[in-house]
Amino acid sequence: MADQKTVSRIEQLCIERNMKMTGQRRVIARVLSDAADHPDVEELYRRSVKVDSKISIATVYRTVRLFEEAGLLDRLDFGDGRARYEPSSDDHHDHLIDVKSGKVIEFQEEHVEELQRTVAKKLGYELVGHRMELYGIPLKGSD
Repeated sequence: MADQKTVSRIEQLCIERNMKMTGQRRVIARVLSDAADHPDVEELYRRSVKVDSKISIATVYRTVRLFEEAGLLDRLDFGDGRARYEPSSDDHHDHLIDVKSGKVIEFQEEHVEELQRTVAKKLGYELVGHRMELYGIPLKGSD
């Protein structure tokens, strides 16, 4: 976890937008900023209470909703019935979800991006955004 004096990326964005930052919101912002995965609210809660035992699950839900509405978080749905979150970013990437383990792998493939732009143009559209999620199982011998 980031040093208490260090401002996390999400905290900095909140400050820039003049959002009120309580101590509990700061903890949740840091947990989100430090996450190397795509946690759901329950996991964010588990991680946050390790830092501040007074944080309630309701506070985590409200804070995540606030951050999402402010455009600081992207809500992801990988078909497992749980909304997952990652900090919003200008760096586009896609996701491959291992359906056996639930592991989420981020990737960027320029030829896939080019193909999507080509398909949109062929159909008479300019592509202004997209989200791609691939679901798979490990190939035999690679797990």
